[in-house]
Amino acid sequence: MQNTKFLISTIVILFVLGCKKDIDNLNKPNVVFIFADDMTYSAINALGNRDIETPNLDKLVNNGTTFTHAYNMGAWSGAICAASRAMIISGRTVWDVNRFRKNWSQNKDLDKTWGKLMEDAGYDTYMTGKWHVDAQADSVFQNVRHIRPGMPSDAWEHGKMVKKFKDIVGTDANPASFMPVGYNRPLNENDTTWSPSDTKFGGFWEGGKHWSEVLKDDAIDFIQQAEKSKNPFFMYLAFNAPHDPRQAPQEFLDKYPIENINLPKSWLPEYPFKDGMASGRNVRDEALAPFPRTEYATKKHIQEYYAIITHLDVQIGKILDRLEATGKMDNTYIIFTADHGLAMGNHGLLGKQSQFDHSIRAPFMILGPDIPKGQKISADIYLQDAMATSLDIAGAEKPDYVFFNSVMGLATGILKESNYEAIYNGYRDKQRMIRKNGFKLIIYPDIEKVLLFDMTNDPNEMQNLADDKTHFQKAKTLFEDLMQLQKDMSDTLDISHIYEKYTS
Repeated sequence: MQNTKFLISTIVILFVLGCKKDIDNLNKPNVVFIFADDMTYSAINALGNRDIETPNLDKLVNNGTTFTHAYNMGAWSGAICAASRAMIISGRTVWDVNRFRKNWSQNKDLDKTWGKLMEDAGYDTYMTGKWHVDAQADSVFQNVRHIRPGMPSDAWEHGKMVKKFKDIVGTDANPASFMPVGYNRPLNENDTTWSPSDTKFGGFWEGGKHWSEVLKDDAIDFIQQAEKSKNPFFMYLAFNAPHDPRQAPQEFLDKYPIENINLPKSWLPEYPFKDGMASGRNVRDEALAPFPRTEYATKKHIQEYYAIITHLDVQIGKILDRLEATGKMDNTYIIFTADHGLAMGNHGLLGKQSQFDHSIRAPFMILGPDIPKGQKISADIYLQDAMATSLDIAGAEKPDYVFFNSVMGLATGILKESNYEAIYNGYRDKQRMIRKNGFKLIIYPDIEKVLLFDMTNDPNEMQNLADDKTHFQKAKTLFEDLMQLQKDMSDTLDISHIYEKYTS
């Protein structure tokens, strides 16, 4: 009899605890993370770029809070996106995760990834789109669709062209004779070798439907699936757009006539330090347009960039509409950012392998129940703060190994200053950067070049102050702060000899 009473009591306790867990889960807010690829911070109309149409991203800006200074931390290779995504999935810093990510390929420490942490917090987890992380996506998220590679395939990515290109660079060979279709173009206004709306070129068109539209369909299906669950949901929606090849339907290209495209203020035919910083002709991103850059070629690439972003914006709008239709938006947070920025003609560059803001800075918006509308916050953050932010929203404790911080305190006004004294970036062993108190110091170790910019008075980073005696102390202090940050980030690149030479 006593055993029977004990069994009944145990069942009642477990039932009550189970009900409490269900109730707790019902009260937890949903989190939708929308991730763009290669999207610079200035590519949104509501954030000041009147040349581009982004009505749905504008809604996120107007109905939520925007962090205007969100940065990536760097990369160990030219594929900046791979490092950025590894950081956001793990919460670890750039050099830490470069060592740690090897565990994932051996199916180790997957319980420490973003998706698993949200699952442990009671969430149903969903993922679709670009992955480019060493772990298996379906080992991190419960529901996975259409796992995409680093970029839509092209001749370069097949690897055959890379060695050939590197072997020929520096000779008098005509680049057009060996570059894949879609690269080194347009050579002039009559160059019609490539069309971003022609499905015969594959890329985003592989499979019969544009990849951004496929992701939108997946997201809407996830939302319908999530409506049937008693658990809150976490969705990781990672678009490949606007990464090249920047393809979109013709109607979107028609929105941006070439004669209406404006060149960036910092446009150059060629960046003088491109080779010294390892962003020259043999970097895939930079090979997309001819050297030296022409105004026409730059405008064509900007046209295609704007078109694919506007097409992306339409897909985001349909996802937001479906979320609204569920009636759950009052209990849902939306975080939008990108893995890094993109040069798109600034400083004579096209890619993201630089320390200029156009390449390391991304848009970052958050919308949710207690998030002020139309607010813009200039405090420096890392875009990887999105992970810690979602854990904060979920009421989950942030693990000790997660370096990045929630932005909720800043968004709601509890915090008034950045969680970081300075922003750090390291690209391979070729570039180092610190941004602090409105100034930015950039080092190109191979050529011992030092750059200093006053980001308040020179946001386009066009006037190097490093050789200006009146700014020597500022540069010296930032140099010292950068070397200390290197220690904090387990960055083993020695730049002390450059410091000694500069300060002597």
